[in-house]
Amino acid sequence: MIKDKKIKQEPKRLYRSSKNKVIAGVCGGLGEYFGIDPVIIRLLWVVFVLAYGTGILAYLIAWLIIPRRK
Repeated sequence: MIKDKKIKQEPKRLYRSSKNKVIAGVCGGLGEYFGIDPVIIRLLWVVFVLAYGTGILAYLIAWLIIPRRK
């Protein structure tokens, strides 16, 4: 009889990236968290900045809220 071993995984946490960093690491951190290329997130962010103007404010808020990876 094989017992099922439950492996405790640490919960996934969102951090600002120190590797994929251009300004503050927000887009790089989001890319690492969701498992996608940070360039895609950066392009989406630029679209929001140009189309709606809310991207800059959202980036600044994310910069303040998302902790830095230690």
